Parts: sequence; C-alpha cells; structure tokens
Amino acid sequence: MIILHFFSLKITKRKALVFSNFEAIERFTSEKILSKNLILLTMRVLAFLFLILAITGINLNYIGETSDFDFILAIDSSGSMLATDYEPNRLEAAKNAALEFVDYIPSNIKVGVVSFAGAGFIKTKPTLDHSEVKKTIKDLNIELTGGTAIGDAIVTSTNLLMIEDKPKVIVLLTDGQNNIGITLDEAINYANFNNILINTIGIGTKEGGYFTNYNESVVSVIDEESLKKIAEKTNGKYYWAENSEKLKEAYKEIADTKEKRISLNLSLYLMLIGILILIIEFTLMNTKYRTIP
Repeated sequence: MIILHFFSLKITKRKALVFSNFEAIERFTSEKILSKNLILLTMRVLAFLFLILAITGINLNYIGETSDFDFILAIDSSGSMLATDYEPNRLEAAKNAALEFVDYIPSNIKVGVVSFAGAGFIKTKPTLDHSEVKKTIKDLNIELTGGTAIGDAIVTSTNLLMIEDKPKVIVLLTDGQNNIGITLDEAINYANFNNILINTIGIGTKEGGYFTNYNESVVSVIDEESLKKIAEKTNGKYYWAENSEKLKEAYKEIADTKEKRISLNLSLYLMLIGILILIIEFTLMNTKYRTIP
C-alpha cells in the first residue's frame, strides 16, 4: 500500500508537469503544490490494520468478579493416589474434600467430574444435579491406565466447559507429574484460548507417601512447580494441601472465590474504528487534500 501510494504520486506529478511550472508557483505561494499526503497514507494504513485485526477475532481477556461459575473437578486417579500419607489414602481424602465442595456451592452452579491417570476420563458432564455429582465422586476409583496425564485432563475438562456460557473454572487435584500425553504448555495454551481459569491443588506431604506398584513399595512426591505454573499462566491459584484439613480449606476457598476470566471480543469495535478512519480519509481526500487535475 505504501509503495503504491508513492508510485501514484510520481505518476500524478509527471502528468501535471506538462501543464504547470510548479517551482515558480511554489516560490510565489511559499507552499508545496505537490504533497506526499502522508496524513492520508497513515490513516489508510491504520484503517486497514484495524480491519485486519477485526477479521482475526481478537479478544481482550481480563480478570473480573462474579459469584456465578461452572466447575469441572479434575481428580487424579492414578496409582500413586493410594499413597497413605493421608488417612486412609490420598484418593479417599480427595473424594471427601470434593464432596464437601459440592455441598458448599450454590445449587445454581453446574459441576462436572473428570478423573485422570494415563488419560482423561469424563465421569459427569457439567450438571445442576449435585446428587449425581456426589454419587460420581463417591464411585471414583484408581484407573488402570498407567501414568499421570495432567495435560490431557486439562484438555478434556476444557472441552466439557466450552459449551457453557458462564465463567469457567477447572479445579485440578493431583499428586504427580505430567509424564504422559500432551505437554503442559500445549494444555495451558488450549485452556487460555478457551478462556478457562485453572486452580490447582497439590495433594501429598513434603516427605511423600508410599504405595505399592507391581509388588514394590514406591514413594510419591508432588511436583509443585508444574502445578504453580499451570495456575499462574491461567490466572488461577495454587494450593498445597499438606493434610486433609488443608485440602478441605483449599476447596472451600475456591468455592468462595469471586474472580473470573472475562473475555471481550473486540472485532466489532475494531471494524467500526477502521470504517470511521476510512470515511475521514475519503472526506479529506476529496476536500483538503483533493488532487487538482
């Protein structure tokens, strides 16, 4: 566009020089008869820039306040959740805390449940039937697929929330590391693209807990850095549940939270700005900056 602008000016100047002595007229008027019209060029470039940005569908994401959410409870169900540093084990402690969470939240909030080990498993889609959610949580057991696919759990939970209109929150509870499936960075980008806030809960003592794996006693220690990263990059919060009471407190604080991720589509505003600039540019081109033949 810039190249065409200056090329057209050059052509116009060549045609006009046949009829006029611009140097004499310029000395007489103390003004330049031929202008590069940089103001018009700038306005035209800005107008097309705004229109292009409008077509791309840019969203402005920011943190606001609300008391109305849809939740997905993503609960680790890998073998390490049988570790006994919680009474009777991590999985049962997580289920008890999740049940209290469901009892605590208002009845007009939808809740869904996802469990994960080597993959993410949809147990209940977001629903207002909290009794069904509680039954699902009580029935959670260790999944047979090996590994801990935290990234897959985030994607599965995000897909369940995409159809909901309210602000969306994933409560991700795990004791392990993402060691199978998609990477955490890919999962975080996917959640952010769909405007999902993720609160993470790390379950496990600092010393770790022991569980039996293929007749061997194995110690399981939480990966706090990964959970902090997930929460920070999705505008959520990380909680370390060092015991059962802390675990329940974490769920209660999440239920009480007022912060949400708000997404504002800027396409219409950008398009209106672009059109307005084009109208102003067209008006100036035919008045103040009109080319005299």
